[in-house]
Amino acid sequence: MMENSRRTRARADERPVILASSSPRRRWLLERAGLPVRIITPPPEAEEVGAKAAPTQRALLAARAKAFAVASKQSGALVLGADTVVVLDGEVLGKPESEADARRMLGRLSGRCHEVHTAVVVAAVAKGHPTVLAEAVVSSAVAFRALTAQEIEEYVRTGEPMDKAGGYGIQGGGCEFVASIEGPWDNVVGLPVDTVLALLASAKEKLAAKEADGDTALVQ
Repeated sequence: MMENSRRTRARADERPVILASSSPRRRWLLERAGLPVRIITPPPEAEEVGAKAAPTQRALLAARAKAFAVASKQSGALVLGADTVVVLDGEVLGKPESEADARRMLGRLSGRCHEVHTAVVVAAVAKGHPTVLAEAVVSSAVAFRALTAQEIEEYVRTGEPMDKAGGYGIQGGGCEFVASIEGPWDNVVGLPVDTVLALLASAKEKLAAKEADGDTALVQ
């Protein structure tokens, strides 16, 4: 019995992990943690799922949509989906649409505290359909110092704000604007790695338990 359990666990541990994201920052965080992953970009429409929901629910729905879109075509893999939202005064600040929009966002963030929520979903195919194995939403509070118009202008000119929610990258030049952080730093970058590792471990435990019980729907 113990040997069978070890074999079952080994098969679950060998299942490949796919990151359903085009974000180089998320890939960098996972590689930094020593977790090898394949990268498959989900369809653009997955980003818009849940756009009218409350911020944390919006992030969770989008993360599920990304994971499901990739998992549906990748039977036999664990698929990791993630979505990050930056929230100020209850409003989600997405990626800037223009340099003027980036200036506006940074001006609003100046001297204030905002929230960053990242949803993480681990999914796999079961009976021909994607299913959630584990998921969580992690939150961080970020306080910006007061920014001058010149600082904002110089930062926008670097181009760094343009592909980032909230218009800044905490792992880049945006770190100069941060006065304090409550919660995980990597969550603000876009992926709370400790949570990811815990969710993957939970998903693998679930797979191993189901196979041990003779349920192979999730372990094909």
